[in-house]
Amino acid sequence: MQDNPLILDLCRQHLVQRDGYNVWEKKRTKTLWQPSLTALLLCDLWDSHWCRGAVERLDAMIDRMNNVVQACREDGVLIIHAPSGTMDFYTNSPARQRASSPPAFDIPDDLEHDDPPLPIDASDNGSDTGEVAPNGVWSRQHPGIGINEEKDIISDNGKEIYSYLKHHDIDHLLIMGVHTNMCVLHRSFGIKQMVQWGVDVALIRDLTDTMYNPAMSPYVSHEEGTRLVIEFIEKFWCPTIDSSDLTYV
Repeated sequence: MQDNPLILDLCRQHLVQRDGYNVWEKKRTKTLWQPSLTALLLCDLWDSHWCRGAVERLDAMIDRMNNVVQACREDGVLIIHAPSGTMDFYTNSPARQRASSPPAFDIPDDLEHDDPPLPIDASDNGSDTGEVAPNGVWSRQHPGIGINEEKDIISDNGKEIYSYLKHHDIDHLLIMGVHTNMCVLHRSFGIKQMVQWGVDVALIRDLTDTMYNPAMSPYVSHEEGTRLVIEFIEKFWCPTIDSSDLTYV
């Protein structure tokens, strides 16, 4: 375990006036987060998905994601595995039992926060490979992500995760995973809820993906749809970082 702080290049966007015009301006800020006060949450990195495109894109990222998990754990960052709807698989897991061990912490009222609409339309469930969403496709976290049963925690409950963070004086939360416009933003442990509870959150922007079909508005490529959602988050919810801030490669 290292004592050195994480050096994060936080990126946010602000609406400013330039030469009499409203423009969005990116601002990057070098920030130090202490590893012992930081957690990394893995959102819905399931072992399967009903959308073939979603599976292929996650598989392409999974090795990099696991490298980030290992690097953060070695630095002393708490790792939170949050594969929603699969807690039965982890019933006997020490990491799952550890997550529910602290007594419930008083949950604060949500902070007031603007909540504009997303820039992409995923009302068709966002498959770019034509599948229709069934139920019960995933059963556990992707096996390409290692779980340390002695250090990590497993939970898909936002209040439980918030209580664990508070009992261990963890103020900062890094989030990576899928899908940015759905689970990453809207889960009970996702960006919106954690920001409204006053947690200091940052999204790892190169290790996420959207559910977006280019046949839907705004009629851009899947990659552009993902970029638009990341920029939306930078504008309205929290800063983002690149995974190289955590692995240094």
